[in-house]
Amino acid sequence: MYRAPVSEIAFTLKKVAGLDDAIGAGVFDDLSEDLVDAVLEQAGKFATEEIAPLNRPGDMQGAVLKDSAVTMPPGWIETYRNWMNDGWNGLAAPTEYGGQGLPVMIASAVTEMWNSASMAFGLGPLLSIGAIEAIHKHGSDELKSKFLEKLVAGQWTGTMNLTEPQAGSDLNALKAKAEPAGDGTYRIFGQKIFITYGEHDLTENICHLVLARLPDAPAGTRGISLFLVPKFLVDDAGNIGERNDVFCQSLEHKLGIHASPTCVMIYGDGFAGDEPGAIGYLIGEENKGLACMFTMMNNARLNVGIQGVAVAEAAYQQALAYAQERKQGRSLDHDGPGMSPIIEHPDVARMLLTMKAKVQAARAICYNCAHAIDMADLVNGDASRSETERASLLTPVAKAYSSDVGFEVASLGVQVHGGMGFIEETGAAQYLRDARINPIYEGTNGIQAIDLVLRKLSLSDGQAVEAYISELREIAVAVQGVNHDDFGETASRLSDALDDLSETTEWILQALSQGRKDEVLAGATPYLRLFAISAGAAYLAKAGLADSSRSRLARFFAENVLPDSASLKRRVTEGAASLEAAHSILEAS
Repeated sequence: MYRAPVSEIAFTLKKVAGLDDAIGAGVFDDLSEDLVDAVLEQAGKFATEEIAPLNRPGDMQGAVLKDSAVTMPPGWIETYRNWMNDGWNGLAAPTEYGGQGLPVMIASAVTEMWNSASMAFGLGPLLSIGAIEAIHKHGSDELKSKFLEKLVAGQWTGTMNLTEPQAGSDLNALKAKAEPAGDGTYRIFGQKIFITYGEHDLTENICHLVLARLPDAPAGTRGISLFLVPKFLVDDAGNIGERNDVFCQSLEHKLGIHASPTCVMIYGDGFAGDEPGAIGYLIGEENKGLACMFTMMNNARLNVGIQGVAVAEAAYQQALAYAQERKQGRSLDHDGPGMSPIIEHPDVARMLLTMKAKVQAARAICYNCAHAIDMADLVNGDASRSETERASLLTPVAKAYSSDVGFEVASLGVQVHGGMGFIEETGAAQYLRDARINPIYEGTNGIQAIDLVLRKLSLSDGQAVEAYISELREIAVAVQGVNHDDFGETASRLSDALDDLSETTEWILQALSQGRKDEVLAGATPYLRLFAISAGAAYLAKAGLADSSRSRLARFFAENVLPDSASLKRRVTEGAASLEAAHSILEAS
């Protein structure tokens, strides 16, 4: 069973992602290392002892829908209430509404623990965190006073309602309607699908954030507005009132995360109230809902990356334990009687080290992204702009690479188990099933790659990415100056990869300036992977500089994963022609 790797998480936060330096500089006011350690220790204990035992039973039973009401698996209500009463939901939320105002870095670290223990459990609070942020940034004072305190406390939960049957990633196709009611509220009509925790029995109210169109709205995404639609209406004093006209029609039968209710939601079918239409409250301005929702989505994209790290960590722990216990064959170094533990076989060791290295690389990327988000809010002027751009640059990389790593590591975990990994009773297959959604939701990883090459590389005319690559080069130079052999070829391999990254980035920016967008898009996904493995290798090397015992893992990644940089560069810069030439094969099929 999963055990929270508190010391590893703390090390990455402090020594690799910059938390120690920020605390030392007084950036986080009264935040101390002792407080950080205490929070992580308690979170790790809760995740290990209370959430992790829910994981397998929750996967086997799943959430159940009856008469438009969802019942969570046994034990989930009690554990959620304990989690809520301990104040975990409001860890990074604004203090004026009852939150603790801790850094996003700390929230990201404990989010990893919740999702490693049970991704289906940890998924619900992520939507609430995003709803809190969107309402706090864009909502009226009235909405804030009526809803935020209960959302921050975790007494109510939040959802994000974007997708419709005809509109997946393309929000231009949204058809949900919002009609002004004449009293400052709106009547919402339509269907939304894939709504995580759209209905459940963990809390007394659910606050849906819904994208819909007004009658006179412009076409496309310029005509989308965002509304808060509560399951139960709330009076001015914050008390629960009548049932709103929003119901769960069905639950999706999913590959994984079975205990997380993924709902089809119906708005305005006339099942509640005196007249049809779910009562909603405008968030932000009319026809400006997409900007409001992106506040929530950017938060969610980092957290989906964290989920990838989380499920990868859990899968690695289980595979390691199995490899230490399972005996098959005799390794070359085995002198005693009987068979060897499979961890002694080189190929199994290679798989386990690949899992561990990728987990730690992805974790470092996510935590560095969280650090940039924190710093952007705490510094001013050019420094704030620089940190904002750094966070913007790292967000698609954190989301896509880490979620890919989650699935890749979970797949290796099944392989380490052999045939027993293909059997559900070991639990290895659940990690693979659960991990598969992360590269898909909150913007597919292909969309993240497009965002990176078309929007993020051009920040400050390319200076943001140039500065970031220069930062990584400083790590390579520092490794070059180390006088011990544990780093092996890390410095040279990292330097080569950063050369590949820099040259490929220049090629993309030049191609875009010449209008060759199709060529760039053809190589967007391999470019994101090139970016990620270069950054991940640098962060593993940085960890090795801080603690020499970690340099061997940095070497393993540099000598076994990082050589892919050369082929990735060629796929980006030379792959478009073959893609275009072969495209007719698809049309003929």
